[in-house]
Amino acid sequence: MSLAAPAPDPHAPRFRVRPPANWINDPNGPFRWRGRHHLFYQHNPAAPVHANVHWGHVSSADLVHWEHHPIALTPTPGGPDEAGCWSGCVVDDAGTPTAVYTGVDHTHTGLGTICLARAADPHDDRLLRWRPLPTPVVAGPPAGHDVVMFRDPFVFRHAGRRWALVGAGHADGTPSVLLYDCDELTEWRFAGVLLDGDDPVAAAAFGDKAVGWECPQLYETQGGEHVLVVSLWDGKPCGTGYLTGRLETSEDGGLRLAARTGGRLDHGRDFYAPAVLQEPGRALMWGWSWEARDDSAVREAGWAGVLTAPRMVDVHPDGSLRVTPAPELELLRAKRPFASGPGRAPLPVSYDLTVTAHDRTTVTLLRAADRALTILLDPEAGIVVLDRSGWPREGAEGSAPIAVDVPPGARLAVRVLVDGSLLELFVEDRATVTERVYRGPEDVADLLVEGNAEVSAWEQVPPRRG
Repeated sequence: MSLAAPAPDPHAPRFRVRPPANWINDPNGPFRWRGRHHLFYQHNPAAPVHANVHWGHVSSADLVHWEHHPIALTPTPGGPDEAGCWSGCVVDDAGTPTAVYTGVDHTHTGLGTICLARAADPHDDRLLRWRPLPTPVVAGPPAGHDVVMFRDPFVFRHAGRRWALVGAGHADGTPSVLLYDCDELTEWRFAGVLLDGDDPVAAAAFGDKAVGWECPQLYETQGGEHVLVVSLWDGKPCGTGYLTGRLETSEDGGLRLAARTGGRLDHGRDFYAPAVLQEPGRALMWGWSWEARDDSAVREAGWAGVLTAPRMVDVHPDGSLRVTPAPELELLRAKRPFASGPGRAPLPVSYDLTVTAHDRTTVTLLRAADRALTILLDPEAGIVVLDRSGWPREGAEGSAPIAVDVPPGARLAVRVLVDGSLLELFVEDRATVTERVYRGPEDVADLLVEGNAEVSAWEQVPPRRG
């Protein structure tokens, strides 16, 4: 079964991961098993609202042909996850795929438990059935640390042992990432704080707005450094960030991240809760993009949310983020480009566009009588500006232009992936901007490139197998 059949709703992404209907939020547990990529996600199967959270499940052999599977995790009445199976990860535990996730009951007030669920048949490459363990491996936050937010476990290996990160916030407003030793996955020991908001590098990168760090993720770069990814929470999502550094052994035998630099993970307003899969030779990342339209439009549509295209993430020598679309996405390109140079061309609902500017260049994607959605590229100044102020984000804050700075030079390249209402802008290999843009019935979707630039544009179409 294909991921999403062609829909009459022009706002509905066709090629990104989303359920056929109702609610999706955080990506969870990206996992490679028996030749397939598995991706789980927060899902309300009953309505397009954030409630009744299960784990939805898709898998793919190539990152573009996705198959829907039965719901993987369902809240257990009277159990530790009775009010929701929240975010977590999936790991190989001695040959058995195991989900490590946040369980919440009806009185959680932000404090979750850490729960496990095992694949019922490890020999099944589609992992269709899961069996939750009845008792959490961690019943709540560690004593003595005034933790008021506790959720989102992420398990990783370092120096021959297995460890876990948990997102946290403290009563004094300090966010942190807690560390656990979980070499035996059913036996967890609190091992201290990996990093908190008082760290000067973190404070400079993120400011002091967040009171909790959600969904901590960690990946190792090709150069042997580590990148910590966190989602910033101040009572609601307020951005995503990354820190580059090295894991060091602390005096008590735990780990600390010695951060050297950091910054915003995505410069857009519609990206949150990314999940990372470490693979040999690369790390892949997916994020959640929520709806930026009012609730009545969401209810009428019958669906809410989508996951981004998979991104490859690493760092540059200076520690700044390196991010590019996964190369498998080129399988979605039509056989021939619909634009191969400056000028005007009609835009399909889903497309893959690359523009390389050699001087100041303006790219127009949408227009109406008195407005236009544009991307400005200025290589000499080292700046890219996405201006969608004419297409306000209904029911959501902010539609001001977004500027991204990059090192100035003789050329500047961007790649734009648009799938329905999901727009993902990749600025060189240094930054991304994720926004939701909803075309109106009177809007004209034309590509117009003005400047000295090279252009290549393909419609995204269902890929052929084989």
